[in-house]
Amino acid sequence: MTGEDNRERPRKIVHVDMDAFYASVEQRDNPELRGVPVAVGSPAARGVVAAASYEARKFGVHSAMPSVTAQRKCPDLVFVKPRFDVYKAVSLQIRSIFAEYTPMIEPLSLDEAYLDVTENLKGMEIATEIAEEIRARIKAATGLNASAGISYNKFLAKMASDLNKPNGQAVITPKNGPAFVEQLPVKKFHGVGPATADKMHRLRIETGADLKEKTLDFLVEHFGKSGPYFYGIARGIDNRQVRPDRVRKSVGAEDTFVEDIHSYEPAREGLQPLIEKVWGYCEANEIGAKTVTLKIKYADFTQITRSKTVPLPWTAIDELEDVVGLLLAPTFPPSKGIRLLGVSLSSLEPRLSEATAQLRFAL
Repeated sequence: MTGEDNRERPRKIVHVDMDAFYASVEQRDNPELRGVPVAVGSPAARGVVAAASYEARKFGVHSAMPSVTAQRKCPDLVFVKPRFDVYKAVSLQIRSIFAEYTPMIEPLSLDEAYLDVTENLKGMEIATEIAEEIRARIKAATGLNASAGISYNKFLAKMASDLNKPNGQAVITPKNGPAFVEQLPVKKFHGVGPATADKMHRLRIETGADLKEKTLDFLVEHFGKSGPYFYGIARGIDNRQVRPDRVRKSVGAEDTFVEDIHSYEPAREGLQPLIEKVWGYCEANEIGAKTVTLKIKYADFTQITRSKTVPLPWTAIDELEDVVGLLLAPTFPPSKGIRLLGVSLSSLEPRLSEATAQLRFAL
């Protein structure tokens, strides 16, 4: 086989996503929680659900939902405080299983990762069999269920992993990829958040087929640097590589609220799932952050940012929570409603071992 032939061969990408990860760990460790609706988070009046078990999801409870709303939908909902040290330990167990099949692992958070198994350590030819074996190994080692998506690129592997949840897997082949994207609502696209979906709807882009009709120039004009990405995925094309052990320049998360926020407590609680998301990325990738930036967008679409940089990376999520709270407080009371909040971490670097960190601190 020539080098050119090898480049043209479709890649085999697996996206593994743990099912209701935080909630499932809590149910595994506490038999009294099994079979009952569980929410990881705070039941406080301004609390937010960080994760929901499948029993809770049947009532319409989901992550980032206000706790009051969740309790109204499911009066028997049981709240459990997050245990990120336990989630990280389980995540490392799962990562060690991935490493038996391929070194090409790109974690997205504690509970999901991309694997490139085109060339794999087991010499297995069929990616669906690799995914099945990995899921069985995870179940045996941790007692937890995982779902998987298999395809020829990252975007479609991610979309496929949602098709047969929980505890299932699906494959999207090169032959079926473009047709799959055409029929998919853009609001379900990975990488298209609520604000972008709303903008697409205003431009009369409702499905992948609608997106495919738009020219590259049109998409760049309206979506900037994301335009080429949208142009490609509308055609089932995504050339992003699985990048192991990468350290991004920054990682962020944001949320647009259904109703504008006017007081501190709802804003602080709305930030909690965003903090947990970016912290989970850092934990999964063994990296630390020294700068946190708070983003606030108001009802009139004006926005401000507030940042804090520290000499050494934060070592615990509660430290980050405190800093975000301190950045948020001086912005209240706001002169106008808040429609969007975001949290990003930058000045990222590989996390030091505990011994090295102590030595560095001493110096």
